[in-house]
Amino acid sequence: MKKASILLIYTGGTIGMMKDPVDGTLKPYDFSVFMEEVPELRKFALKIDSYTFDPLIDSSDVEPSMWQALAELIRDRYDDYDGFVVLHGTDTMAYSASALSFMLDDLAKPVVFTGSQLPIGVPRTDGKENLISSIEIASSMDAEGHAIVPEVVIYFNSKLMRGNRTTKTSSENFDAFSSPNYPLLGEAGINIRFFPEYIRKPLSWVAPLRINTTLDTRVSILKLHPGMTPDVLKHLLCGKETRAVIIETYGSGNAPTKPWFLDIIREAVAMGKIIVNVTQCLEGAVNMSLYEGGKAMHDAGVTSGYDGTTESTLAKLFFLLGLSKDNEAVRTRMEASLKGEISK
Repeated sequence: MKKASILLIYTGGTIGMMKDPVDGTLKPYDFSVFMEEVPELRKFALKIDSYTFDPLIDSSDVEPSMWQALAELIRDRYDDYDGFVVLHGTDTMAYSASALSFMLDDLAKPVVFTGSQLPIGVPRTDGKENLISSIEIASSMDAEGHAIVPEVVIYFNSKLMRGNRTTKTSSENFDAFSSPNYPLLGEAGINIRFFPEYIRKPLSWVAPLRINTTLDTRVSILKLHPGMTPDVLKHLLCGKETRAVIIETYGSGNAPTKPWFLDIIREAVAMGKIIVNVTQCLEGAVNMSLYEGGKAMHDAGVTSGYDGTTESTLAKLFFLLGLSKDNEAVRTRMEASLKGEISK
């Protein structure tokens, strides 16, 4: 019987760092050494190959060009492997997982993002368990030989989460990620327990993987705060090179009702700008009919982001803007769930 095969893709990040003996800073080390740090991988009845990005990319330096390269790599190796594990820095992992979820179409195999809070070579690292369980998840199949988790996910600290529903919530704890508005897809204890009712399945198990790598990044993010001035708001919303703006509003999508605020919103919408409303709150959804400020934004032409994360909303805009020059068509598609990123 043919062994399941996994491609382990090392992009960079803390999991593959070691402390420099001279200056004490964390620096990446050779991937062959990295494999020696996890001899447990040899106990899997799997074929595990590896690919290392060159140069390695620190999480803070991630750009859309890395997502494009990653999507192309998965497409080119798609027929050779049963699943993919992406080792990634934690700071921008939710952005990358969200982006890949939109860029990969007809995906029928797992793409599991993971990393660690401590380098894999230190005694108390969380990297070993995250890596080992991610490989097990990526290789898990049902009785019919189909992948149990055929979507882009993040596995971290025993939790399996949909990639475009995930956000980083701690810079210090091993429990660094959460999925505040969507249930876990699985949980690791003595065994890995999957929750199939929450896992997306492909329309076809045999369709070839398609990728969309044209992204338009002319998007800004504005977090509302007391004391915001008209000049700042107008600069961000009405800038010549801006096609879309994500506004992180208060509570359930509420915003100031001051005339100057709404006038600038209307001006930006009249210019054709796409304005998407997401909440600053970790949990919950935007409901622009609940309070006066939210209703005024809706009436001014602002689009609801529902219960989507800022990370997934940004990636979705990059993706849709790259597909179409028609902002009205993009605005319409923003309100639809494309890859399970919003509850609608």
